[in-house]
Amino acid sequence: MELHDVWFVLIAVLWTGYFFLEGFDFGIGVLTKLLARDRKERRVLINTIGPVWDGNEVWLLSAGGATFAAFPEWYATLFSGFYLPLLLILLCLIVRGVAFEYRAKRPEERWQTNWEHAIFWTSLLPAVLWGVAFGNIVRGVKIDAGMEYVGTVGDLLNPYALLGGLVTLSLFTFHGAVFAALKTVGDIRRRARGLALRLGPVAAVLALGFLLWTQAERGDGGSLVALVVAAVSLVAAVVAIAVGREGWSFAWSGLTIAAAVAMLFLTLFPNVMPSSLNDAWNLTVTNASSSPYTLRIMTWCAGVATPVVLLYQGWTYWVFRKRIGTQHIADAHATH
Repeated sequence: MELHDVWFVLIAVLWTGYFFLEGFDFGIGVLTKLLARDRKERRVLINTIGPVWDGNEVWLLSAGGATFAAFPEWYATLFSGFYLPLLLILLCLIVRGVAFEYRAKRPEERWQTNWEHAIFWTSLLPAVLWGVAFGNIVRGVKIDAGMEYVGTVGDLLNPYALLGGLVTLSLFTFHGAVFAALKTVGDIRRRARGLALRLGPVAAVLALGFLLWTQAERGDGGSLVALVVAAVSLVAAVVAIAVGREGWSFAWSGLTIAAAVAMLFLTLFPNVMPSSLNDAWNLTVTNASSSPYTLRIMTWCAGVATPVVLLYQGWTYWVFRKRIGTQHIADAHATH
């Protein structure tokens, strides 16, 4: 296996980690409106991800940085062609981080309500837009012989990509509901479990339709295996939450996301960004990659840094592993 193939796999792993972790993160943000009944319950939900949300975004930075260094042509075409949706995602992530930090800085009702609205919308929009973006990457976009995107923003809003956006939104919200059930106690835990049971079938129908469409157009034997794993895992996640096994349900829902992402990358390879105009103009792991020397240096750096990051993030989750509930939120701080 060549180094450019190795880095394609590593980038797929980074995106898988990002969607697994930031998936429930976005889901919790959406649930602040769908699940929480009052400000104290919203505080409980926000506190479940308070120690980890910023660490989850490290995976996005790593995926973007690895793409820039390992496949500069892919990075350039992707960010020039998808400039507006990616800029919107970036703005959402900035405002979302500010909202988490600023919400409690002042006690006024309007101040806190506005930041809570911001948390909801800046969680929902990226959850949709990431699905739209990856749907277009897999489907193929208008790339010319010079590796330039020549389409419009409207071309990105096609039925396949929009279905991909609904899939990521539903899967992330289900993943977040399972995480909320895993991390909370009392009434909010019971309602999170009930909401997950309602969201699971919706996510299953949307995801199965999207993955079957993908398999029909670009799939092979490997992607079919990933599709089956994703489908079985999602069913197992719903069954596990139904019998009150939140930990197993969270593991299965995470495996669903991982298998779905793996399927998308399997259908891509050896392309990294297909051209819908001419297959000869596809960006591939070969024509979009950096030099072998650059890839060797990156491999050594990744081999040293990755275990450290994984150990630190794993330690963070272990330290903040306990469940919380409204009884852990003092009344004096319920609106702060």
